[in-house]
Amino acid sequence: MSTIALYNDQGGAEAAVEAGQENSSSTGGAAFGLFSSDFKKNEDLKEMLESNKESLKLEAMKRVVGLISKGKNASELFPAVVKNVASKNIELKKLVYVYLVRYAEEQQDLALLSISTFQRALKDPNQFIRGSALRVLSSIRVPIIVPIMMLAIKEASADLSPYVRKTSAHAIQKLYSLDPEQKEQLIEVIEKLLKDKSTLVAGSVVMAFEEVCPDRIDLIHKNYRKLCNLLVDVEEWGQVVIISMLTRYARTQFTSPWKEGATFDENNDKEFYDSDSEEKKDTTEAKPYIMDPDHRLLLRNTKPLLQSRNTAVVMCVAQLYWHLAPTQEVNIVTKSLVRLLRSHREVQYIVLQNIATMSIQRKGLFEPYMKSFYVRSTDATHIKTLKLEILTNLANEANISTILREFQTYVKSQDKAFAAATIQAIGRCATNISDVTDTCLSGLVLLLSNRDETVVAESVVVIKKLLQTQPTQHSEIIKHMAKLFDNITVSMARASILWLMGEYCDRVPKIAPDVLRKMAKTFTAEEDIVKLQTVNLAAKLYLTNSKQTKLLTQYILNLGKYDQSYDIRDRTRFIRQLIVPNEKSGALNKYARRILLAPKPAPVLESSFKDRDRFQLGTLSHSLNTKAAGYQELSDWPAVAPDQSVRNVEVIEPVQEWAPSVGKTKKSGKPKSADKFYSDDEEEKEEEGSESSKDDSSSSSSSSSEESGSEIEEESSEESEKTSSDSGKSSSGSEKSSSESESEPKKKKKTKKAPQKKSKPPAAFSDSDENGNGPIAQASSSSAESSSGSETDSEDSDPPATPQKKKKDVKSKPKAEVKSKVEVSLLDLVDFSPAPTNAPKSSAISSSLLSDLEGLSLSNISSTMQVATPSFGPVKTYELLHHMTGKGLSAKYHFPRQPCLYEPSMVAVQVILTNSSDHSLEEIHIGERSPAGLNIHCFNTIERLEPEASVTVSMGIDFSDSTQAANFQLCTKEAQFSVSIQPAVGELLMPSSMTEQDYSKEQGKLLGMNETSATITMATANTSRVAISKQVLSVCNMGEVPSSQNNVHRFAGRTVSSGALVLVCLELKESSTALLTINTEKSVMASMLLRDLKQPLVQA
Repeated sequence: MSTIALYNDQGGAEAAVEAGQENSSSTGGAAFGLFSSDFKKNEDLKEMLESNKESLKLEAMKRVVGLISKGKNASELFPAVVKNVASKNIELKKLVYVYLVRYAEEQQDLALLSISTFQRALKDPNQFIRGSALRVLSSIRVPIIVPIMMLAIKEASADLSPYVRKTSAHAIQKLYSLDPEQKEQLIEVIEKLLKDKSTLVAGSVVMAFEEVCPDRIDLIHKNYRKLCNLLVDVEEWGQVVIISMLTRYARTQFTSPWKEGATFDENNDKEFYDSDSEEKKDTTEAKPYIMDPDHRLLLRNTKPLLQSRNTAVVMCVAQLYWHLAPTQEVNIVTKSLVRLLRSHREVQYIVLQNIATMSIQRKGLFEPYMKSFYVRSTDATHIKTLKLEILTNLANEANISTILREFQTYVKSQDKAFAAATIQAIGRCATNISDVTDTCLSGLVLLLSNRDETVVAESVVVIKKLLQTQPTQHSEIIKHMAKLFDNITVSMARASILWLMGEYCDRVPKIAPDVLRKMAKTFTAEEDIVKLQTVNLAAKLYLTNSKQTKLLTQYILNLGKYDQSYDIRDRTRFIRQLIVPNEKSGALNKYARRILLAPKPAPVLESSFKDRDRFQLGTLSHSLNTKAAGYQELSDWPAVAPDQSVRNVEVIEPVQEWAPSVGKTKKSGKPKSADKFYSDDEEEKEEEGSESSKDDSSSSSSSSSEESGSEIEEESSEESEKTSSDSGKSSSGSEKSSSESESEPKKKKKTKKAPQKKSKPPAAFSDSDENGNGPIAQASSSSAESSSGSETDSEDSDPPATPQKKKKDVKSKPKAEVKSKVEVSLLDLVDFSPAPTNAPKSSAISSSLLSDLEGLSLSNISSTMQVATPSFGPVKTYELLHHMTGKGLSAKYHFPRQPCLYEPSMVAVQVILTNSSDHSLEEIHIGERSPAGLNIHCFNTIERLEPEASVTVSMGIDFSDSTQAANFQLCTKEAQFSVSIQPAVGELLMPSSMTEQDYSKEQGKLLGMNETSATITMATANTSRVAISKQVLSVCNMGEVPSSQNNVHRFAGRTVSSGALVLVCLELKESSTALLTINTEKSVMASMLLRDLKQPLVQA
């Protein structure tokens, strides 16, 4: 009983377990090992479990579970434990179920005795007991209880607790593996659980779907939008399963975004939200490719998960983007994948394998992060080899010198396998990039004098392959290798030298026979591969130089005739019949020279990851490069997209009865009839005049809900709880009725909202619409969608509400009734629609309405999307090509800070070309560019430029928000000149206008790692507002934000390529010091911009 006392003193199962172990070990020692220490300890536990005291049983179970957690075998306690399954003590019952789940499969007969207890426990008021009972029941793998399990799963799938429903989803997989004939019934349960709104259930039921019926994609159609929206809130491993499933689903439902000339018009997302999207098909078919809104929804909702702490989730999102996203959008995953390289080596290994596959097809993706793949001394060999593979894939003319310098260090590594792999990588670089072939060859020849045999051997093998590409120029190298032949012992290297001697024996006529003579002496002691090449060498020399080598060849063929290896005996017999003429050889002898001395094609040195793209990234099959059990191949994109209406959820019928009472608006004197409310004319007007809402990110809805009133939050959350079990309801119909009836009051609002056309519309409908299942589907985010700013809007517009929300109004509290006196209800605060997009300004709007609309702001519509006019400052001109280097052609360039006419993601560049020579220059144009994927809009070819004449041309360059130089060739008819344009970080921005409130709101979203700041000492001349504005705008192309504080100066802009927001704030402190803060997602860009801004502000 000393153990029990100790347990009570310390109050923990762990202490009791340790005490039990100490107690038992001392007993075992006393018995001289004749009795097992486990035997004594388990006897003690059995006594405690059979005791009448609940406290002793509880202590015993804690100790037993502690033993299990440490890997000890506690199966012999099963009879004693199972007796306590009917205990009324909740804590004890939970521990008993933990034990039973572990051992029910091993002790099936005993577990079956308690099956009635488990069935009773399925009705227990405690959700954890119900879930645990189902887990134990599904762990008893006996076919006789399959009907009981099926009944339990069906009941649990309708349980009020999401935990129990989750457990039922796990039980489905166990039952299916036990009895596959139950598949049809299980599919019914899966279909029911897929409609579940709980994030706890989503991952588990999709896992069950993948196990039982992965081909039944028709079950996913109605739940697709809901799964996309719930994805961010699902637990991590559930996210992995859902993303994998949605990747396969998307490949069957959407057309390829990789088509030539594909266009991506984000405004087309409105088709998804409008209830009558079918009517718009005529307009969309005219374009070559428009991404399906559901396709875009999946990409948009998975993007935030790239910041997940779980490496599997990041990898899963990366593979989704790789297989589904348009080519120009895949690059957002690169930074996240490179971040994973800081993880454990097991994670590094998988990530590097996937990067290796990606880098073969898209070198430009990872080129900016090349330094992340440099090998560290602490890396394991398999990690080093993969990094080497990626560096070789990334090699091009621009960076090959850097990579080869890196490889020189690797060759000296103490890790011989890695050094050998480096030499192979050098060989691959030499074959892929013809400019460095000679350099690599001379470097490899130097390695032939290395002390290490492995390095020498690998060098010989690689040189042999390189020499095949251009053998005529390298007879000296072959001679040098022949001299080293005696010192090389590695069989593969010796065989390679012999092959080279035989293949090019006409170029070394004196050396080859001598090498054959040496080989004849050591033939019997050589490896098989060397013997085979010796026989080949003898045959080739016999045909080309039989006078010197006839006797040697006969001697070697005689040795081979009696060799132990049947391969060599067969080869010798074949060669003898082929080259030595006799009566039996017949016609074959005539073709001996053509057979043995035929020109061989040069070997192609390819990456070992070249063919791995046939497997889905991130899968076990991709990692092993062979099809693993259970692997499901990604289907090809369909030529024509299947009907997208299958993802729409049915409209609720009783909508009409509420329509007349809800449809009344404050502005209209005449009440509308129900027929008018649903008329076709109204639908057409709505389609022409309004744009549907677009939910750009989950953060917009959550931030707006924080600002809304608490009573609205409480009421709507209560309502969503009441309707949470009602899975059949849908809001698409109610949205339809709302949007149709809004056209008339909205026409009065058009003028004020027209400038905000490009802004994000409010997310009031977004969750329910994308879900397809009404506000029930996301109770958390739809509880209060609009901010307090929308209160003014709703007073003016007072749009009709949806039927779901009409119920809320009936049940509203007295506070809401007070507001209704001025005809503003809670409905108006929650539900409003965006302004029409293409409405002309009407002069008939009353001045009172205009004054009412003054200062109107919509919570989710951010004016930061509006691009301001460019900020003009002194133009800085940079030299592109000097007239001495350019043979009379000189070029200068500057950034005009105008939007690029050719493509919005490009930076406009103006180039001034001058002919400083005494003769005219013809056909001036842009040639090759580097990197190859660089997107440049070139100027038209200048046919002729007279002496002393100048011409200004415009270009557009997509720098992809990077200050990496754009390298290209400026060509004339006679010459080509390599030039590069290096942008300052400030030129990669475009100005953005916003209010001070919007600035503060956006700044609040970009804190933490997205904020970079520094305290600087300002020059006295730079402390005025005009001077600060001048200095900041000289560095970066940004817009000035109005500020109510004299000591705070704010500037806003967006990156040209990706549109990421960049906010600069300068707050003046005492004694000429100032705090310079930059907020942006682009942390590298922020630090560079901080450095560039410091200099002009500090200097006088």
